[in-house]
Amino acid sequence: MSEFYSDKDVQREVTELQGKSATAARLFDIRRIIGWLFVVYGVIVTIAGFTASDADIDKAEGVNINLWTGLGMLALGLFFLVWLKLRPVAPPPPDVVAGDEPRE
Repeated sequence: MSEFYSDKDVQREVTELQGKSATAARLFDIRRIIGWLFVVYGVIVTIAGFTASDADIDKAEGVNINLWTGLGMLALGLFFLVWLKLRPVAPPPPDVVAGDEPRE
């Protein structure tokens, strides 16, 4: 038993798949992954900087390196997330099969 699909059903299915593809592209954008990793690690290192002992600061020649590195990581992570928000991924263009002409 074979099923027959109308052009309308096929077009609806293609539209749904394109929507899912665009959502997956946005979800797995490398800027999102890098941004959140830097934010999480930045928070951890910043907390380590706030809790650093005087001996730890003396080892680094008087600079609280954990605090400054953590703040830098937070800034970089937030930069990636803001960049993602301001310039989202464009949906992929529909594939054109050779010989197919767009309908008007």
